[in-house]
Amino acid sequence: MPKFFISATLPDDFTPTEADVAAGPKIHAFNAELEAAGALFFACGLFPANTAKVVTPLQNGEVNVTDGPFLETKEHIGGFLIIDAADMDEAMAWARRGAAAGGRPLEVRQIFFQED
Repeated sequence: MPKFFISATLPDDFTPTEADVAAGPKIHAFNAELEAAGALFFACGLFPANTAKVVTPLQNGEVNVTDGPFLETKEHIGGFLIIDAADMDEAMAWARRGAAAGGRPLEVRQIFFQED
């Protein structure tokens, strides 16, 4: 079954203490619904973007490690799900419910995934 990556963005300066208290239980209920339907492959939230490290390969075979996110933007991925869905229509149906639960825009992309 195809897998879909659903990502949620948060403002660059977002901190969990600023989260809408009502959103947490709604998001957990949505994740439980995905799991009960057998559609949830993996879900998680991410620490703020300012805690990220970027590892860049150098020409000499070594790597350079820098602080901060890879991209400089005003928003960053704050969490994501990987779901099993028959097709994009089914993934979008889940994403509509997830966006309503979390109150944030979600991006949906099919994963290039080949099961053994």
